[in-house]
Amino acid sequence: MLKKDYADVPIINSVDDVVRRLLSLEMASQKEKVKIKTQQLVEKVRRSPYDNGSSEVQIAMLTAKIRTYEEHLQKHPKDKNNRRRMLMDIDRRKKLLGYLRRVRYDAFENTCKQLNIQYTLPAQYSRRITKRWLVKKAFCLKVFQEVQKLKAAERLKERKEWLARARARAAKEKEEKEAKEAQGEGTPV
Repeated sequence: MLKKDYADVPIINSVDDVVRRLLSLEMASQKEKVKIKTQQLVEKVRRSPYDNGSSEVQIAMLTAKIRTYEEHLQKHPKDKNNRRRMLMDIDRRKKLLGYLRRVRYDAFENTCKQLNIQYTLPAQYSRRITKRWLVKKAFCLKVFQEVQKLKAAERLKERKEWLARARARAAKEKEEKEAKEAQGEGTPV
């Protein structure tokens, strides 16, 4: 495969193999190789020819960077700085994938399929259980139960008062009703 600038030149077919090899990707700089890799991945997920900033394109660009870092780290496993950058890019890509999954699930699936990304759901939050945390939790539960007992007594008292008022109101209404009926019987029609 030839470099981008020389791929469309018509004379390229007539030059000898040494010149072709010099213009091929084998002899290209790392920067040019990364640029071509990025363009290939972006072309797979791009919505339109002018799409440069959508989530899919950003994910494709980060994927190209991550794969380049992986290749580099296989040759240089002690390179901590590039490992850190790779992990930061992986986190950024994970964040973008999560956003795309929430907003446009069909585009998310297509992007993962085209770029050969295996997305795993983030783990549910789990707290590390320590002795201190267990003691604190037990104390909080005990306090909560004591408060519930106190509130239960107050609620029972309020409920009894409410029932007494309701009964008094019902008895008063009954007396008024009987009084009206008694007045109604005594008057001639």
